[in-house]
Amino acid sequence: MLIRFSRAIAVILLSATPALAWETRPGRVCELIHDGENAFVRVTYDPAIAEYAIEVRTVEPWPGGPIFAMRFDGPRGLTITTDRHIASDEGRSLTVTDSGFGNVLNGLEFNHTATALLGDRSVPVSLDGAAPAVQDFRACAAGLNA
Repeated sequence: MLIRFSRAIAVILLSATPALAWETRPGRVCELIHDGENAFVRVTYDPAIAEYAIEVRTVEPWPGGPIFAMRFDGPRGLTITTDRHIASDEGRSLTVTDSGFGNVLNGLEFNHTATALLGDRSVPVSLDGAAPAVQDFRACAAGLNA
């Protein structure tokens, strides 16, 4: 009886924890979402304006800085930098837009971690489980362009 009760409590506790998975949400705009431990990451593709965007939102505001970077660590590691980031939501959200996102999508799909960097702040994001969601996102974007 005690073992069953312990198992039931374990199932309830595990069910109550937030999902840290990557997921794709198809629609008029394709979305790739990850509500992670350190940050909320959202990648979108809007075919109406042929534009990709990545948003990295954290609880604490980002510091100011001229260069925003995403470093991808893993088998196909790379670092991407830009000075075209936009802060919003009282500095808690950074967004970068571009007409092509091949390097970003490759970084998310083929590596283990992504680290968002601005000023003296670095925010690591786990890429566990990202690959299938990125593949679905690519298919969604390709389907909207067809």
